[in-house]
Amino acid sequence: MLVISRQYDAFLDTFNVITMILPYDYHEGNSNHFTLIKDDEKIALHIEEKIPLNDAMKYVTTIQSEKIILGDTYEIVDEHGTKTDLQVGAVIRTEEFDQRYYYDGNDLGVTYQDGCTVFKVWAPTATEVRLKLKSPDDEEIQYPYSRMENGVWECRVDHDIEGYLYSILPCINLVWDELIDPYAKAVSLNSEWGCVINPGEKVAPLAPLASPTDSVIYELNIRDFSAQKESGMKFRGKYSAFTEKGTKTPKGFSSGIQYLKELGVTHVELLPVNDFDGVTDNPSDTTYNWGYNPLFFNAPEGSYSLKPEDPYERIKELKAVIQSLHDENIRVIQDVVYNHVFIREQSSFEKLVPGYFFRHDENGLPSNGTGVGNDFASERLMARKFIVDSILYWMKEYGVDGFRFDLMGILDVKTMTVIREEVDKVLPGAILIGEGWDLNTPLPPHQKANLRNAHHLHGIGQFNDWFRDTIKGSTFNLYDKGFALGHGHLEQKVELVLTGSIGMKSGERGLFKEPSQSVNYVESHDNHTLWDKMKACMNEDEETLKARHRLATTMVLLSQGIPFLHAGQEFFRTKKGIENSYNSPVEINQLDWVRREEYDEVVRYVKALIQIRKSHGAFRFQQSDLIREHVKVSHSKANLVDVTYQNVHPYGPWDEILMVFHSDTKPCEYSFAEGKQWICLSDGNQASVSGLYDVKETSITLRPVSSYVFVR
Repeated sequence: MLVISRQYDAFLDTFNVITMILPYDYHEGNSNHFTLIKDDEKIALHIEEKIPLNDAMKYVTTIQSEKIILGDTYEIVDEHGTKTDLQVGAVIRTEEFDQRYYYDGNDLGVTYQDGCTVFKVWAPTATEVRLKLKSPDDEEIQYPYSRMENGVWECRVDHDIEGYLYSILPCINLVWDELIDPYAKAVSLNSEWGCVINPGEKVAPLAPLASPTDSVIYELNIRDFSAQKESGMKFRGKYSAFTEKGTKTPKGFSSGIQYLKELGVTHVELLPVNDFDGVTDNPSDTTYNWGYNPLFFNAPEGSYSLKPEDPYERIKELKAVIQSLHDENIRVIQDVVYNHVFIREQSSFEKLVPGYFFRHDENGLPSNGTGVGNDFASERLMARKFIVDSILYWMKEYGVDGFRFDLMGILDVKTMTVIREEVDKVLPGAILIGEGWDLNTPLPPHQKANLRNAHHLHGIGQFNDWFRDTIKGSTFNLYDKGFALGHGHLEQKVELVLTGSIGMKSGERGLFKEPSQSVNYVESHDNHTLWDKMKACMNEDEETLKARHRLATTMVLLSQGIPFLHAGQEFFRTKKGIENSYNSPVEINQLDWVRREEYDEVVRYVKALIQIRKSHGAFRFQQSDLIREHVKVSHSKANLVDVTYQNVHPYGPWDEILMVFHSDTKPCEYSFAEGKQWICLSDGNQASVSGLYDVKETSITLRPVSSYVFVR
């Protein structure tokens, strides 16, 4: 990129403040006056403040705001007669800038038609913009954009250019740069160009379930799903594996999409499928990455495609994934990463409107609440618009049924509220969930879309770390043990998380207002799997570890809220002790279908628990008041919690449900209320919605580390 040589710098920091930086080696940093020049007009600037810096003198000057129009070229001349160009500075992070240049049209990016293609880009600080086209014959040609209203530039090409590659060249602060359209719907091999495409046939989403609490979410990575040779799938590690029917493991057990159908999950949450960095599109590249290095948010990732060099093929293949899941009545949640980009300085956002799309701290430096070097400024109107536009595109074009927001705590409450409103216009009740961690980003605390502000985020579920840490133990302390791992005296916390974390007592403010906001989980793609954590921190035999694992998974599936399973959790998934496997070899991350064979009885147990959950509405209350009315939790001794659902016949086949969770390694006597006979649906080893056996005794001996479900 060309570097402009300037003797001193001038920046437009608000619409009426211009800041000059004069180095001490230039007239010792002194100038008694400055003048703004536009064509033949000269305007004297008023020096408000003079601030000595380490290597320069800073001058803060003022001007009437209506005199400055972004996109025009201005010069500053000092008392020595030296001119410099007026650069766009911090003005782009002012509210006035947002209000002046907000564009509410729905046509940013490329609008393709036979015989005419319209390109629109939002670049209010650019003084000129050009379009570069590359034909299928590798011929390049450039066209000028015309400046429209609200900082939008438009270029019309009046002949059919379907299949052409394109890039955008803006000139900002006298410097030309080149970038790919952030709204690009397709990109070339290894994300070198945007592509002009006709996306083809749309996929329709499935109708949402009656309530988010009816969901059972299964988190899955495209590559992990079929990478292992024992998966029985032909298109290993690719989108197309999801379209294969009737696949089996070497021992004849179901695998692939048939396995997901049999398991009974309602939603598959796909780790990022938009274009990302960290791997190349070269089929011979064995590098692994989860996909949290976003490049282009509206274009499918190429490394999962059988033909990544063909922009159309990856679109068709991803749509086929979603349609295949829909055909089995499984909805798709897309994991989206709007909180950051891979490398800020190289991103299209930063090149297009430098400094606007990312947060900066009080010193003007990029903030880093995400831990990856940048925080997307969702509170700015055009940043918010991009996120909303992207969400709606995936829904309308690909039929995505819901979204999981990575590091949602970086985003702001208003943006998430707008997303909820706009999604409901397309698919009312579509599931939205996110990671509501409290992160160090320069937003006021009440504006962060995190767990602390859950009461202001209606209709948005959040990963419940209270649940995770209470049942499993701390994610950040490998040796910390939760209830399922044998930690006694957590029973009161267990009561809270089993009931949706809503607060059961009168006047008690829970973590959430409604159970549908609580995503209950004990493992995900992040951090150790539950099995690996237990192997590291528990000095117990393998059978006891299996029992603890089953106990934790049972509590996930039978608690109030939204149950969330990590793929392979149902057969004790291990990553060989790797805590953060985001770029570990595929051998670490792949779904182990041999392990699925080995632990088929646990798979059948989890499948039955899902059926039990689906069979009665009392496991899936939508409203907090119903939980408080019908649910009673008691904990008379350490390592023992029982939950009773009373008078629940209006919601399903049984009037009373009793669940007992026991995490001690010693047997325990448990007495039933007198005069009541029960049917056991689950004993922690096996389960059946039609019942395992009748309980005729007034008490039973609870096995070490066990769980039970009784109904009557």
